Amino acid sequence: MNQTRRKRRPDPSLSRLDSLSPEMLFPAKSPSLTSSRIRYIFLLLTFCFIIYIIFSYGTTFRREQISSIARSLSVFSTRRRHLLFSIAASHDSWLRRSSYVRLWYSPESTRAVVFLDRGGLESDLTLPPVIVSKDVSRFPYNFPGGLRSAIRVARVVKETVDLGDKDVRWFVFGDDDTVFFVDNLVTVLSKYDHRKWYYVGSNSEFYDQNVRYSFDMAFGGGGFAISASLAKVLAKVLDSCLMRYSHMYGSDSRIFSCVAELGVTLTHEPGFHQIDVRGNIFGLLCAHPLSPLVSLHHLDAVDPFFPKRNRTESVAHLIGAASFDSARILQQSVCYDSLNTVTVSVVWGYAVQVYEGNKLLPDLLTLQKTFSTWRRGSGVQSNYMFSTREYPRDPCGRPLVFFLDSVGSDGTEGTWSNYNLHRVGNCHRAEAVERLERVRVLSRKLKHDVEQMVAPRRQCCDISSPYNKSMVINIRQCMPDELIAMNT
Repeated sequence: MNQTRRKRRPDPSLSRLDSLSPEMLFPAKSPSLTSSRIRYIFLLLTFCFIIYIIFSYGTTFRREQISSIARSLSVFSTRRRHLLFSIAASHDSWLRRSSYVRLWYSPESTRAVVFLDRGGLESDLTLPPVIVSKDVSRFPYNFPGGLRSAIRVARVVKETVDLGDKDVRWFVFGDDDTVFFVDNLVTVLSKYDHRKWYYVGSNSEFYDQNVRYSFDMAFGGGGFAISASLAKVLAKVLDSCLMRYSHMYGSDSRIFSCVAELGVTLTHEPGFHQIDVRGNIFGLLCAHPLSPLVSLHHLDAVDPFFPKRNRTESVAHLIGAASFDSARILQQSVCYDSLNTVTVSVVWGYAVQVYEGNKLLPDLLTLQKTFSTWRRGSGVQSNYMFSTREYPRDPCGRPLVFFLDSVGSDGTEGTWSNYNLHRVGNCHRAEAVERLERVRVLSRKLKHDVEQMVAPRRQCCDISSPYNKSMVINIRQCMPDELIAMNT
């Protein structure tokens, strides 16, 4: 019931409040009130006034503000569970290559599915679940001598999104001979807002491959990631793109073309590796960029990474090292022993190279051409997307090479790794290193924050002297004005 309110007459005493002193408004128990107590009471009243103002706004406004803040914070908390891996394979290739996937896939923490051309395989709980791709016979394919399976593999993007898995921020695509370093991929993708349209990957190491296809295409074997917001739109229009691009060779060309039609360009991340080279990729691994290692492809076309191990064992050995310090794997540090005139290049988790003499840093950052071209033939030129230096044919002209033997942790944030000498030939060495057999590397676990990801800096290292059969190296952050060079 409404009641008529009687207007109150203004209290004459209230008009005089401004003229009253604090002592008159708040009479103290003691004869005098200290200034500190006055400030305290003033701050208390101010706080109460602010609380009143905040709660006087509508609940809708507050809910929208809180939701906006939560969405912003969520961008920086991407975890393994937010990634869904989609592996393209065939029935026959999966029998040969599933051992690679087993090395990086974890049923407890990794979300992944495998698409095959046909079924008939027994289930294996140590591997991702298998899905048989849908029929793609209605789509044309006109590339001379190519494989129609490129259409099926391209359409995996749509079929993966259509699965409707919840809480997926990034859809990641690769082949059954692609090995992912999942934690590093999570770190890389955390730089980007999954609510925006991103197509993340890298191109080929072989210049001619990029000329043939595109410098702005993410090569599918090396893997690429598509943000969930873009993937959902791409899935809706992909079939129409498959109709238009029947003349193309591969699946990755079709995805690239459709993404381009949506107005999105490639975001390059050098940690994705197509590995469009053959043979010994020692030189490629020893000059990895500062970006975290994300993927390795074409493992069947390259030699085992480590001596006396097969391909699967070599990859497992590398992944085992990454389990102790994923961000540091293949990161190169260079240090100098001025007393003995020795230069050391440490590629953490893989190999240590000990050079006699003073070697300039830029020379050691250049890839040694230990590998051969992807395309074979007498007319094929060795044109790469990076600078190379010749690898000495004479083993005695090469540095001493120590390959990873073991890795461990001190129980906190420190790690140690041991590297054993790989003897090649009967070479005469300088007295300082002629008896050297082992190298031990000490380091702190490398953690990438936002600043380091945007503006990375190579770390420094120190050589403990003297050394005879065993050398100890400590990796650390460089001082602000420190140069990675020998003191002269």
